[in-house]
Amino acid sequence: MSTTVKARNSLSNSTSHENVSVLTQTKQLIGLLTIIRDKRTQRGDFIFYSNRIIRLLVEEGLNLLPVIDKTVPTATGHDYPGVGFEGRICGVSIMRAGESMEQGLRDCCRSVRIGKILIQRDEATAQATLFYDKLPEDIKDRWVFLLDPMLATGGSAIKAVEVLLSRGVPEERIIFLNILSAPEGIARFKEHFPKLRLVTAFIDKCLDEHNYIVPGLGDFGDRYYSH
Repeated sequence: MSTTVKARNSLSNSTSHENVSVLTQTKQLIGLLTIIRDKRTQRGDFIFYSNRIIRLLVEEGLNLLPVIDKTVPTATGHDYPGVGFEGRICGVSIMRAGESMEQGLRDCCRSVRIGKILIQRDEATAQATLFYDKLPEDIKDRWVFLLDPMLATGGSAIKAVEVLLSRGVPEERIIFLNILSAPEGIARFKEHFPKLRLVTAFIDKCLDEHNYIVPGLGDFGDRYYSH
């Protein structure tokens, strides 16, 4: 039995941009997305099922990290020729919605360091402005997982990456994780940063006249944090 979804309207849109990865559109993923998109879903369920998707994104992002050959002895007295992860990582969340993804990264990477960037968007002009950042001092020597569940216009993400680049982080060592993306946001983002890798669960149809993702799921931060 196939684990992928056959109904085309339920699947993510594709993209021709390089270094953009969309999670495999399985029944499980589409089912999780259906729950969090539903406006009737209660906050507790929204958090639980969003967290499951976030874990999938983190695991996919980890697959992009470099590895080296590593042979280890097993309990049976034989050697296993495997691999070991190379390099150090950290997470950087775009506040406040991006903070919802921090635990998913911690669940996969013990004692991972987390930085924060606060960027606010002028709703009238859709322009992003940096208000605050707190990042690891050695961030330029790490692989950085940039965390934000929604990529709409791309303004906040672009500003966040500019901050990381100003701290010496190479563009190709930044991996941006998000749940929903708009094609317009991806295009603008990749125009600025073609080497940066983006991992998303789903590319939606478009932005509306208010720059909201369609069909989207509403304000992720409000639904995740508001009682």
